[in-house]
Amino acid sequence: MYLMTKARPLSSDTVAEPLNEYDMVVVLGGFGTRALQHDEAFMEWVKSAAPVKLKISVCTGALLLGAAGFLADKRATTRPSAFDELAPYCAAGVNERVVDEGEVVTAQGVTSSIDLGLYLVERLASSEIRVRVAKQMDYPYVMSSDSRRASS
Repeated sequence: MYLMTKARPLSSDTVAEPLNEYDMVVVLGGFGTRALQHDEAFMEWVKSAAPVKLKISVCTGALLLGAAGFLADKRATTRPSAFDELAPYCAAGVNERVVDEGEVVTAQGVTSSIDLGLYLVERLASSEIRVRVAKQMDYPYVMSSDSRRASS
């Protein structure tokens, strides 16, 4: 894999290594997810994240988590135009910016990634640190926490 930025090239030493030893896996969305959810080799790689304690998606990355079986019996979200595609993979597709179902957290469209990042700061650190980070970012919005967490 080779990515190019305006500042300098980025490269990867390893491609498609098993994901099972990571603490967290983030699956991004995009147009390619529609085809990748049906690509057996790619989906076997995504499924290698099964033991990972925290699987996260943004936008249509939820389709890939769903195709891997990680959304079964869970609520999930994705960009609103992909709710119908998400439906077969989860218990309920919900119109919320961030949905936390314990080991899986899904975020809606690309703009919800800021909300997701701040939510994860709070989940992994504390609400005080989330507030501090949001202030440093000059991010004035506050999400209600009642709809994101999995029900106990």
